[in-house]
Amino acid sequence: MESAPRSQAPGRRRRSKIAFGGLIAVSAMLLTGCTPVEKRGYLPKGVTSLSQEITDFWVSAWVWALVVGVITWAMIIYCMIRYRRKKTDVGLPPQLAYNVPIEILFTVVPIFMVAVFFGKTVEMENKMLDTSQKPAVTVNVVGKQWSWDFNYVNSKVYDAGVQADMSAPNPESTVPTLYLPVDKKVEFVLTSRDVIHSFWVIQFLQKMDMIPGKVNKFQVTPTEIGTYQGKCAELCGAYHSQMLFNVKVVSQADYQKKMQQLRDKGNVGFLSNALVRESSTIEAKDQKKMQQYLPAGVTGSDIVTEGAK
Repeated sequence: MESAPRSQAPGRRRRSKIAFGGLIAVSAMLLTGCTPVEKRGYLPKGVTSLSQEITDFWVSAWVWALVVGVITWAMIIYCMIRYRRKKTDVGLPPQLAYNVPIEILFTVVPIFMVAVFFGKTVEMENKMLDTSQKPAVTVNVVGKQWSWDFNYVNSKVYDAGVQADMSAPNPESTVPTLYLPVDKKVEFVLTSRDVIHSFWVIQFLQKMDMIPGKVNKFQVTPTEIGTYQGKCAELCGAYHSQMLFNVKVVSQADYQKKMQQLRDKGNVGFLSNALVRESSTIEAKDQKKMQQYLPAGVTGSDIVTEGAK
């Protein structure tokens, strides 16, 4: 085939530059027009000291995935257009068995990208699961069908939750509430009384399974006062959707006030987190032998079995 006249080449180059400039302009408009929700990659607004890093990692992962996708689509479309069969073509085009540079490129680059992404994922995961620092507050969260119990270890008080009543005039008032002090490192010690549950405070951007017979832990530092929704993120039975709770992040003074309210209510001690589905059928002395987690300094006489159901 004859090549295009040289007079047409500058025109093509101009059109390419215009198209590229237009792409840049459109991309800039789209990026500057993003709302905070879009800039977070549609994640909820995080409210812990690690939330920004988690959000940045999430957005970066999607950006690089989009870059790879755009390059792949562009190459596919280019080949479809550049090497399409024309009416004047006769026979088969030249057949190539392989192209070493391209094959090396398509092998080395993906391996490098996966290795980097894997390394960054492990790095982020290690930060999220780091429990090496001593927490200011430790809470033993006990999952049960279909509610939550909270042992405030440092204050030696507890709060036993009941299943949310969706038929109540104000269902929100029946949801158990976990209290945390703002700007204090909190360690969650997660145990389950019956089946697998998952502890998820949505705006903490972290969740972790609660596995019967296993104690899991993670730490967060809440940075904003407010009320945040939590739920079980693991299908755990008929009323899984009603296994809800709230988290109130409050000032240190309000947190201490709540702890005193629990003492005044008589919720003193350590509520049993024994691995029993129906605690009413098991003697209290036997329940105390079935504890999954006991903090240092807590003895059998401190264990309370009421409300463990």
